[in-house]
Amino acid sequence: MRHRLKDVAERAGVSVKTVSNVVNGHLHVRPETRARVEAAVAELNYRPNLSARNLRKGRTGVIALAVPELDLPYFAELARHVVVAAAQRDWRVLVDQTGGDPARERVAAAGIGDHMIDGIIFSPRALGADDLAGLDGTPLVLLGERIDQAPADHVGIDSVTAARQVTAHLAGLGRRRIAAIGASRTPAGAGARLRLAGYTAALADAGIGYDERLVVATPAWRRADGAAAVRRLLTAGVRPDALFCFTDTLALGALRALHLAGLRVPADVAVAGFDDIEDGRFSTPTLTTVTPDKERIAQLAVDLLAARVDGDRGSPPRDLLAPHHLTARESTS
Repeated sequence: MRHRLKDVAERAGVSVKTVSNVVNGHLHVRPETRARVEAAVAELNYRPNLSARNLRKGRTGVIALAVPELDLPYFAELARHVVVAAAQRDWRVLVDQTGGDPARERVAAAGIGDHMIDGIIFSPRALGADDLAGLDGTPLVLLGERIDQAPADHVGIDSVTAARQVTAHLAGLGRRRIAAIGASRTPAGAGARLRLAGYTAALADAGIGYDERLVVATPAWRRADGAAAVRRLLTAGVRPDALFCFTDTLALGALRALHLAGLRVPADVAVAGFDDIEDGRFSTPTLTTVTPDKERIAQLAVDLLAARVDGDRGSPPRDLLAPHHLTARESTS
């Protein structure tokens, strides 16, 4: 049988209001009274009815997380952190996969159709500021690369600086033919453009000339794309001595292709990635990478969303950066 506040109040010998104050963390309850209520809660195994509480507040207690691809490890790991951060607020998370499709992304940004949610954390791939301009309903926090003039809060990392750091690391090891794997020629490739900008700046810092033959565009950022990019370079007779792969999944595919080509990592070709997914800590060799603080990204996003859900709808959009650092491992040392 599910016990009610009234049952706890009777067991503790206090009013229902006092039990409510204790359960909701109010501070103006005497210590001895709080102790009696907490003992009654434990004895009866009382659990608050969160659904009823949220409905009284005009909320559902459910938020959404929309990402392009759930089977990419970065998004899976990020989703785990969002679920943990949301649970601290007694929120549940509805997860949606957009595939980077513009139509699905518009639906996600507008609140995922008829689903009753309090807000959405959204990592867009295809949308721009114009697509988001008419949204004024469901609270929204954007992840990934910043969309200029977007009417929503945003959390990300400084991708240009991060790419510059990892490329500088490769140049600092004496590598002079550093390839960039993962460039994009599509309008949706904002992340690729920023990482390419950091790569180009680091080459200039190191006095290394830009060679367009070493910049390889890929249709996506999966393992197979990284492997195909390496094969394309080698088939064209372009022999890099280092690879900066724009994601770890690209780097893992590149490692396999280099192995099959008989090239040693890092003796012949140093390899670095971006995202610090768990797979890279167990690859052979382990993968040097940019480590974004995914836990902090998730916490900032949930905190921003909570502020909007709690009624802060009029303040200007906020743009927050989470920390990152370079993690050097066996693939470059």
